[in-house]
Amino acid sequence: MKKIILAGLVLSLYSCSGDFLNIYPETSLNEGNFYSSDEEIITLVNGCYTSLRDIEKRTHWVISELKSDVLDQQTSSVAGDFTTDRMDAVIAGSDNLALDDFWNFSYKGIYNCNKAISVLEGGSHVWSNPALKSRSSGEVYFLRALYYFNLVRQFGDVPVVTEPVTGLEAVNIKRSPVADIYALITEDLTKAQTHLEAATTVEENGRVNYGASLGLLGKVYLTTKNYPAAEVMLKKVIDLGKFSLLPDYKNVFDPANKDYKETLFSVQYSEAAAALSNQFIFFNAPYTSKGEVTNRPNIALSLAGNMRPSQDLIKSFEVGDKRKSVSIAYWRGPDWNGIVADLPYCAKYKAPQTAALNWAGDNFPVLRYSDILLMYAEVLNNLNRTAEAIPFVNQVRERAGLKPAAGLAKTQLDMLIEKERMLEFCFENQRWYDLVRRGRALEVMRAHGKQAPDAQVLAAIPSEQILINKLNQNTGY
Repeated sequence: MKKIILAGLVLSLYSCSGDFLNIYPETSLNEGNFYSSDEEIITLVNGCYTSLRDIEKRTHWVISELKSDVLDQQTSSVAGDFTTDRMDAVIAGSDNLALDDFWNFSYKGIYNCNKAISVLEGGSHVWSNPALKSRSSGEVYFLRALYYFNLVRQFGDVPVVTEPVTGLEAVNIKRSPVADIYALITEDLTKAQTHLEAATTVEENGRVNYGASLGLLGKVYLTTKNYPAAEVMLKKVIDLGKFSLLPDYKNVFDPANKDYKETLFSVQYSEAAAALSNQFIFFNAPYTSKGEVTNRPNIALSLAGNMRPSQDLIKSFEVGDKRKSVSIAYWRGPDWNGIVADLPYCAKYKAPQTAALNWAGDNFPVLRYSDILLMYAEVLNNLNRTAEAIPFVNQVRERAGLKPAAGLAKTQLDMLIEKERMLEFCFENQRWYDLVRRGRALEVMRAHGKQAPDAQVLAAIPSEQILINKLNQNTGY
């Protein structure tokens, strides 16, 4: 962790003007800066989002979607690499670069949150609008909880850092038990809710909001199988009446008209600059399609890309499911072997709208209202209230153009919810976590033809962290 904390000593931040969506290229704030205005502290808080932006566009899809049964790496003599191939086979070890990057970006984000919390709680600045301070506090507690939630779901025990520390101090921080990490996540999200509930008058599109804090804590409780607490949190989101399913599934992913009605929280991207953009379509387009899918023939596709929707996923869609054509498209052309075929690719994330380079502005959803509905149904079903749960699943199915489910037993509804989550959230970094949470990760991946040793339920601690901070390794690596 020493490397991560040192990297955090210079905060990579971006400022905003008015609406949070008006994001600009990154600037830096010196560690010695004195924060004397609302704008300076808000800029500090904005920096807590930047690592999340890097995580989602660089590594999270490798360790969650590619590692699952919805996405497969297509390899050839020139495509694929050690990082993605090993993750796809579910045999990635401590030397996997995706795991190392995920760890580093996560702890950089945590450092930025800790710095912002220390300023917000320890400063003497008098805010011009107290609601802005409440919003800022809610944001950083939510984001720190999200960073830790993803870390604990990947690695299990991880080091807990709750205040700015030096690299030397960080070396002495060892892994904390999973229970302690979840206790911190719950505490942070509870604080976030209190702050964000007092800041509803200053909510901005793209920022963390009160509903998102409720929904994420509901997911945390579902993950830890605290079903009564999960029911309370998720029902609160539903009762807010603020969020709803968009009538057309495809509109959730339209970069020209970004969604803030169904999406409770998403990572914001913009094609205005390289640092603010994503390149999702350039990883997902068939490599041999050149510029026909991306509409950018001048931009070479990633050799490590050519990730394809799995046949297991494609076959799981029912006839008439409107989500299929939104999630998966086909390009007809020569494959790596020169044989012309209809090659599937992830179509949720579109080609750039106007940028001349490989800059795309699709937002990446972290928490959607359909997730709330399906989680709530799962909670009710686990509380033996199956008949009460079915209508919430049917809201999602009917939007997809499918017949409503009826008369299902508990085990039948349980498997239907798992399937609906697979189809609704494919390529949204949910599938691996769902399988692990349900205790089915290894079973499903072995049936999918992957090696999936028992150790792979938890990812390996990156070798650099073992070396520098003398952390113990997870069992089996």
